[in-house]
Amino acid sequence: MKTKPLFDKDQEYNTVPAGQVIFKEGDAAERMYAVVEGRVEIVINGHLVETVGPGGYFGEMALIEEKPRNATATATASTKLATIDQVTFLFLVQRNPSFALQLMSVMAGRLRKMDERL
Repeated sequence: MKTKPLFDKDQEYNTVPAGQVIFKEGDAAERMYAVVEGRVEIVINGHLVETVGPGGYFGEMALIEEKPRNATATATASTKLATIDQVTFLFLVQRNPSFALQLMSVMAGRLRKMDERL
């Protein structure tokens, strides 16, 4: 399924240097992230569960559940991130069904990968 970009070229981005922790397991969740450039490792209980590259999302689960982070996210290269706060997230889910479907697809893929590891 082809979706249009959520962010335009006037969007403000955060640049995170390699090695910087973006959030830690247990942190409060105020936003999710889209990787524009670079890579981010997602680690749970000391185990690498995913590397997110350009076009990928992370941090959405805590916004959906409104619970603390269950993972630690660390930039592994200089990384440009677009942030989506709770209000924008809810707006996108309500107004843009393709955004919600894309997130569900990402989450389903993650679940399948975890099932394969078990």
